[in-house]
Amino acid sequence: MNKIEIDKESGFCFGVVKAINKAEEELQKNGSLYCLGDIVHNNVEVERLEKMGLITINHEQFKKLKNVRVLLRAHGEPPSTYEIAKQNNIELIDASCPVVLGLQKKINKKYVRRESDDTQIVIYGKKGHAEVNGLIGQTEESAIIIESKDDIEKLDFTRDINLFSQTTKSLEGFFEVGEIIRARMQNGAKLEFFDSICRQVSNRVPNIQEFAKKHDLIIFIAGEKSSNGKVLFSECKKKNPNSYLIHSPDDIDPAILRDDISIGVCGATSTPMWQMQAVAENISKLKPEMNISKAAF
Repeated sequence: MNKIEIDKESGFCFGVVKAINKAEEELQKNGSLYCLGDIVHNNVEVERLEKMGLITINHEQFKKLKNVRVLLRAHGEPPSTYEIAKQNNIELIDASCPVVLGLQKKINKKYVRRESDDTQIVIYGKKGHAEVNGLIGQTEESAIIIESKDDIEKLDFTRDINLFSQTTKSLEGFFEVGEIIRARMQNGAKLEFFDSICRQVSNRVPNIQEFAKKHDLIIFIAGEKSSNGKVLFSECKKKNPNSYLIHSPDDIDPAILRDDISIGVCGATSTPMWQMQAVAENISKLKPEMNISKAAF
């Protein structure tokens, strides 16, 4: 078949595109800019922006800054970050994803207006993830984090529960957790279930599954820190065991590039299109007889 195709549906989600565009715009105007945390979970893309003048800092470093400009990435931040900025005269360039901001408002509203202190606000998400940190900040750190159905024993099923989810979690996993909790509720306690998952991200799963089935070999590129990359790669692997995860376009193993095969190149919501194009070009250098699908660009 001798074909290389790049998945047009892979690559940055709109929240990450917004953050990176904002960073590039500010860097072109001013030459340097602080960013609170990695702007995207992709080391190669972070390094590209750092060469343009982006300075990545952590929260401890942020607390010590004064009279500077700081970009907030798509993941969103807790109220404490905005308070520190106000105290230290830090100008915030807020590139928080609108979907995440909307979820933060819903959680905060539920927290402030809950019927009693007995109501449990529960977030289905990855503990320590930047977005989740911003979400629990809306509840003065009182929300309960559950990472999987194995964690639901933390909950008190005799008390009301408001269930939310990190926007990038699996839709299937979220509904499964919700139904298990619903079945466990006791003594008239109520479960309120809020579907807060970003469809632009959740729809990647069926797409990546179909893309993986189309090809003999899948090369999936994502940053080592990308949670979304791990999830999507596992979906590729389920549908096509001949799938390989790489972190750089230079990581391709020539031994897996057999003759007369169709190769699919795809990535995470934190993978820029230029990296997938670089993977395809590197494959074509190793196998000059292979054609990169025009439909891919």
